Amino acid sequence: MQKMRCALCGRDEKPQLLYPESINFERISKETFSARRIPEKVHYRLMRCQRCTLIYSSPILTEDKIKLLYKQSKLTYAEEIPSLKKTYGDYLSKTLPFVNKNPHLLEIGGGNGFFLEKALELGVTKVNGIEPSRSAINAARSDIKKKLIADFFPSEKIKPSSYDIICIFQTLDHVTDPNRFLRACHTALRKNGVVLCILHDTEGLSVKILGEHSPIFDIEHIYLFNKKTLQLIFEKNNFTPLVTFSVVNTFPLRYWIRMFPFPSIIKPLFLSLLQNIHLDNLPLSMRAGNIGIIARKS
Repeated sequence: MQKMRCALCGRDEKPQLLYPESINFERISKETFSARRIPEKVHYRLMRCQRCTLIYSSPILTEDKIKLLYKQSKLTYAEEIPSLKKTYGDYLSKTLPFVNKNPHLLEIGGGNGFFLEKALELGVTKVNGIEPSRSAINAARSDIKKKLIADFFPSEKIKPSSYDIICIFQTLDHVTDPNRFLRACHTALRKNGVVLCILHDTEGLSVKILGEHSPIFDIEHIYLFNKKTLQLIFEKNNFTPLVTFSVVNTFPLRYWIRMFPFPSIIKPLFLSLLQNIHLDNLPLSMRAGNIGIIARKS
């Protein structure tokens, strides 16, 4: 196990216990680290810095162990891909006016490349993704697979000053060192390049309603941000925030039910009922607890 510090305050942090750990290490497996699984209410000890309000996990598994689990993880969100493509595509459209024409785009944590498909549809002709899971890359469309790099970021395979846009969706809160991660993004961007980042919000609706049972408190999540701390972490790493925003997510009703912490006996019955009455695919949009930022390389 490794002890973590506040990524903003470092040694000057004033940590406060937010929630004690709820981990059974015997249950941790590659399935635990598969994207968008049903929440298991499993998390490390969660701390909140009283200086800046950043929430973080400590202690956590070693970085080598975490990387191994991510390499072995599987693609589990196929049903949600149409919704994700629309949501992320909408925010990419809002980002494109901040960069020059014909930008080169990199997605970090690219999964099976569904977002790269959307970027191509929106007219971005030069795209790449980097993704550690071989299972996810193998599930990519044949033309997209060639554009995916099998590795963790930062990576020596990503050359300096190569990209105009870097997109990071639900990934920054998974990394063990967000400062190192964002410095590497800064290096990979060309002059005036931008980052589009979307992630969970510690002041979002799900946290306000569910508290510790919010799906954002999860063993995969190491650092968790609100709008203030998200801007601060980018500023600390030589970015200028351009826009910080609340994210509107649109998912089928079955997704929201899956993510809500209903008792394990009730949830399958409820989902079955929705399917039987043909309401499981009903689209529902809400600000459930995600935020985003568009930030320019300084």
